[in-house]
Amino acid sequence: MIELSWPQVSARRLERAHLAAPAGDKSQAAVVAAMCGAHAQVMSAAELSIGLRLDGVTRAHVREALWGEGTLVKTHGPRGTVHLLPAGDLPMWLGALSSMPAGPGQPDGIRLTAEQTDQVVQAVRDVLSVADMTIDELSDAVVAATGPWAGDLVMPAFQTMWPRWRQVMFVAAHRGAFVFGPVRGRKVTYRAAPAAPLPPDGRAGLVRSYLTAYGPATPAQFAQWIGAPVRWAAEAFASVETEEVLFDGSPARVLAGDTAVPDGPPRGVRLLPYFDAYLVAGRPRELLYPGPAWQRALSGGQAGNFPVLLVDGVVRGVWHQRRSGSRIDVTVEPLAGLTAAQLRELDDQVERVGEILEGRPRLTIGPVTVGAHA
Repeated sequence: MIELSWPQVSARRLERAHLAAPAGDKSQAAVVAAMCGAHAQVMSAAELSIGLRLDGVTRAHVREALWGEGTLVKTHGPRGTVHLLPAGDLPMWLGALSSMPAGPGQPDGIRLTAEQTDQVVQAVRDVLSVADMTIDELSDAVVAATGPWAGDLVMPAFQTMWPRWRQVMFVAAHRGAFVFGPVRGRKVTYRAAPAAPLPPDGRAGLVRSYLTAYGPATPAQFAQWIGAPVRWAAEAFASVETEEVLFDGSPARVLAGDTAVPDGPPRGVRLLPYFDAYLVAGRPRELLYPGPAWQRALSGGQAGNFPVLLVDGVVRGVWHQRRSGSRIDVTVEPLAGLTAAQLRELDDQVERVGEILEGRPRLTIGPVTVGAHA
């Protein structure tokens, strides 16, 4: 059995995530596909995640790919959270996500029945086929198409109450009823998803993408990443040809024959934003977040709640950026000393952050006082 060490796997993942070096002439969609999606709950973080992997790409280019070219789409992805996904891969994603078993859902008296869920999903699909809508417009249209029960204000949310139908919003997304549209003023909009036939089972394609990017991995790790039961993830792994390797002494799986690793150890200084895909998928956590990084850069063991300073493939600090007009103040808190060469790389990374976000960056090395993102 092939044995792979953490430095070998770290170097392999960095290379495949286009963090060892920019992705050359690859498209944004190809880079997002290689990442298995870019987390977009914080849109500026998604723009950074993509821009840091490509030369010359700014937030304007990401927005054009999303709202102009349509090569990217914004929708509910892994764990039900908002992601940017390649439009060409959307059928695979929807085929996989829609096959996941439903969770426990809301309590009795609030929970929708299976029939009501189907009605809501179809209503969302139908009304958005006519026009983009804000959430208020969509809510009125869904209630009109289904019945008053859909509009009952029974869903606790952010010190207010949402209508009953909102509990299956991500289900509607996973069934291909909608994607996000461009912001209208300060309001999010929703639009019809690109029409495309779903594969009979998108899990195999998603497992292949995941293992290519983040293998070696186990079905349990895949389940945590996608937000599904381990049994579902194990069945997904069984749908593709894999082989077992020893990764840092523990059994894990890669795609059959995909055991190549770079010649050298991981190298480089990178600033990764909130919920960067490399961080969220990166396991084992104790190897990616060694020593003091475990306490400083994780939030209850959850990755992505802090932007991190990545040095030679492991987390060595946290950082934060604050914008005021065109000026972007970047504060970096290293958890260990940086060499002169690493400080120069850090300067380059800060300049790149400024280019992507179309501002004038200024670096301060010192404590980051901002807490974890919720």
